[in-house]
Amino acid sequence: MPAPYVQPRRLAPLAWGVCLLLAAAGGQAQTAGEVEFARGVGFAQTPGENPRTLGRGMQLKEGDRLTTADGASAIIKLADGTRMTVRPNSELVLQQYQFKENAPDNSMLMQLVRGGFRAVTGLISKTSPNAARVQTNTATIGIRGTDFDARVCAKDCGAESAKVADASRPNAVLASAKVVSAQGDVNAVDGAGQRRRLVDGGSIYPGDMVETGAGTRAVLVFRDQSRMSLGSGTKFRVDNFVFDEKNAGEGRFLVSLLRGSVRALTGLIAKANNRNVGFSTATATIGIRGSGGDISCTGACAGEPGGGDAGLSVFTWLGSFTVTPQGQSALQVLQAGQGLFISPSGIRPIATQPPMDTPRPDQINVPQSTLDKLFASNNVADTEEGLFVFVRDGHIEIASKNEVLHLGKGEAGFANNNGDTARPAVIPKFIQFDNLPLPTTKNPLLVSVLADSGIKTAKQCN
Repeated sequence: MPAPYVQPRRLAPLAWGVCLLLAAAGGQAQTAGEVEFARGVGFAQTPGENPRTLGRGMQLKEGDRLTTADGASAIIKLADGTRMTVRPNSELVLQQYQFKENAPDNSMLMQLVRGGFRAVTGLISKTSPNAARVQTNTATIGIRGTDFDARVCAKDCGAESAKVADASRPNAVLASAKVVSAQGDVNAVDGAGQRRRLVDGGSIYPGDMVETGAGTRAVLVFRDQSRMSLGSGTKFRVDNFVFDEKNAGEGRFLVSLLRGSVRALTGLIAKANNRNVGFSTATATIGIRGSGGDISCTGACAGEPGGGDAGLSVFTWLGSFTVTPQGQSALQVLQAGQGLFISPSGIRPIATQPPMDTPRPDQINVPQSTLDKLFASNNVADTEEGLFVFVRDGHIEIASKNEVLHLGKGEAGFANNNGDTARPAVIPKFIQFDNLPLPTTKNPLLVSVLADSGIKTAKQCN
């Protein structure tokens, strides 16, 4: 006897929608980008799927594992504008990739298993200091909106360097100062008007204007050991900074306070030749004679309306300052415990230290180990095994299990397999003389062929 017919149950429209969404989420990873150029044998493999041969226009997904064979390379472009040249004999995993324009939670996490890449990062690394990272077995690379190379080296890097007859250039720190501590929103604007976020370890260069927001404080250490505390709502510009530790007397330390407050403690340049150290404001020029003091610029000094307590105040708590009001040739000397207030209504001495919202820089404990990681270099052979990073522009943080190393423009850094970090005394040859095309190269095939022939293009930048 046939079984009675049973009318199938209908799922409500909402339930159908949920099922479709779950199916889509479980069956398809987010598109991360595409391949722009491929040379030689390389593959991308999504977990649970067959490998796909790397080729121009091929889509890349979150979770893809990219591998390149000997002599092979690929240039990929991710959705946020990040471009990377994946080196030969490399393995790179796009572990997490989330990007939506103007979204606050964009993130990128990659794993460099072996080999290396050359990268120019995009929008994700500019949204948050921790939004873009690259993990290796040695250390994690924190990307702060930058242009850099990364290599996980075994014996291959030393072998490359051994083939180069030319000498390496010094691995000099180009930054005038670096940020020891940033609390709140701190930015730098360069001479071209480009703005970048400053976090701990961030670099400041000649021509940069540093801006702190409301409720924000920052502590800077300069290469000549000068220290400064910047208060909230401050605009501070490095006009000229030149320093060679072997000849500090020829150094230059000229800065401008455009608005807000600074507490300053001078360093080696002032001790060697205090005539080459000075602060400028719209109201007066301040000479610093190997000393420490506070400078506050509000009201007319900052080009803003205000009377009463608004103006320029200078107070010395160590050594002496000289103050020359604009339009005058006579200077006034302030010894420790003395101050001066300048406003449109006149000039008057002050004997009480004005209130400041930051601590004195000589009372801030900055361990020598921290200073060494910001500026010092060590002898690191090209044959060392571990992670090497070179920064063409921007800010990179190398965080190992033991310590953190910050790198700025033009700096190379290293983390060995034991978790120790260092800034090599010279740029490793396998980095300085790298012929692999940058990800922004207009004709990567031509550059690759010329490199294989031992010909380096004149305009190639390392």
